[in-house]
Amino acid sequence: MESGGGSGNKTTGGLAGFFGAGGAGYSHADLAGVPLTGMNPLSPYLNVDPRYLVQDTDEFILPTGANKTRGRFELAFFTIGGCCMTGAAFGAMNGLRLGLKETQNMSWSKPRNVQILNMVTRQGALWANTLGSLALLYSAFGVVIEKTRGAEDDLNTIAAGTMTGMLYKCTGGLRGVARGGLAGLTLTSLYALYNNWEHMKGSLLQQSL
Repeated sequence: MESGGGSGNKTTGGLAGFFGAGGAGYSHADLAGVPLTGMNPLSPYLNVDPRYLVQDTDEFILPTGANKTRGRFELAFFTIGGCCMTGAAFGAMNGLRLGLKETQNMSWSKPRNVQILNMVTRQGALWANTLGSLALLYSAFGVVIEKTRGAEDDLNTIAAGTMTGMLYKCTGGLRGVARGGLAGLTLTSLYALYNNWEHMKGSLLQQSL
């Protein structure tokens, strides 16, 4: 029996040595002093210093000269696709509302269903095309302005929005261009104000102190 126990201990020791855990033994007093949080001290459960496992830098290695944030060209695809889907969803809901309103005097039948579906399809395509075109113009102007100025800030957003409104309403003459530019300027200015609201509030709070 004792020889069996001895052979078992030898086997355990051999496996522990094979997996790298057969180093110096630790007593209960040593293990009691190991903190449960943080990875600064040397862990008695590993043969690797946990300090080398702490990542103080970014996880991803960026190419030389690349920015840490996505530029307007990368965001253009998301912007255009998101606006198209949003326009399609809004147009479908608007088409359903108009279809139900125009056919309220008709009984539920196949002609009424077809008319409602046609209205939903027409309005969905119309709004998707409208918002998608605006997003395409805005993204194109934003990329051109960013590359021209060599900087990315809220001025690019406001300029791109203003030029998008002016170009989209250019068929309405000078008055249409002025209205479109004013609408684009107003919307992008509100968007820039919303993005910088916390920063502006913090700056005003520091000045008041």
